[in-house]
Amino acid sequence: MTRANWFAVSPEGAKAVGALHHHVVNGSGLPAALVHLVFLRVSQINGCAHCIDIHTRDLLKEGLSVEKAVLVPVWHEAEYLFTPQERAALAWSEEVTRVSETHASDAAYEAALTVFGEKDLVELTLAIATMNAINRLGIGFRLRPRARA
Repeated sequence: MTRANWFAVSPEGAKAVGALHHHVVNGSGLPAALVHLVFLRVSQINGCAHCIDIHTRDLLKEGLSVEKAVLVPVWHEAEYLFTPQERAALAWSEEVTRVSETHASDAAYEAALTVFGEKDLVELTLAIATMNAINRLGIGFRLRPRARA
């Protein structure tokens, strides 16, 4: 079944989501590679093939090794490959994306705050929220990945 092209049906909505995405990537002050790492992990949790494809490509362009990229879903088992900032971002991404289960615990908040500080933690949380919203649009309207067989 073909689903609506949400960009075409709601150009103002697409513009608003795009503006938030632009802020997170270009105006948050967070390193681009970290933002794309968060986008990838959130998309993996949500199962958005389109976004997993895009953000894996973005990370590879940023210089992330293939070896590290394939271990993002199991980063807990390969912590030594990830910096303390990346580990904190991945942990907070999981906590906020799974908020119905975790309720963004005080312990997780304190751990993330220790690494990021208040401003960067807010920006990181905006990045997580942005990708969660985009994933719901991507999955809901079945955006296809760019990948080819």
